[in-house]
Amino acid sequence: MTTNPSFRHPVPADATRCFEIETAAYEGDEAATLEKIATRIEQYPEGFLILEEEGRIAGFINSGCAFDVVMSDEAFKELIGHDPAAPNVVIMSVVVDPAEQGKGYSKLLMQHFIEQMRDAGKSSIHLMCREQHVPLYAKMGYRYTQPSASDHGGMAWHEMVMDL
Repeated sequence: MTTNPSFRHPVPADATRCFEIETAAYEGDEAATLEKIATRIEQYPEGFLILEEEGRIAGFINSGCAFDVVMSDEAFKELIGHDPAAPNVVIMSVVVDPAEQGKGYSKLLMQHFIEQMRDAGKSSIHLMCREQHVPLYAKMGYRYTQPSASDHGGMAWHEMVMDL
């Protein structure tokens, strides 16, 4: 299990390491570009949570906020339409370095992220995941809503939501 992970918001210099993790953990076109990650850090660091282990970034969650959630909106991944005052959080990535997987980090990240979003007064958290991850997110408290219209990365996605 974990030794003593810590959590923090990102700084611009974290973009490269986060991009390395994103491309190592996600298949093909599924991964966000370095530019998208840098934009998310710059525009909404409050919605970007980093987990560090022994001073090294081991994983992260990033998000944006919307009044009307359209999970298949590709432009939103660049935070076009994002409004930090909006009540609905949309997770774009939940990712742990493949070398660090199996240590419970994704669960710790999600628990900490949910707590932060509750503390920020948000009303819901939305995410898209691949079919094999639906049971994992259901265990964390998300409920399945529908298959997604998104074909991001050429893959089938499923939409889930958690009311806060």
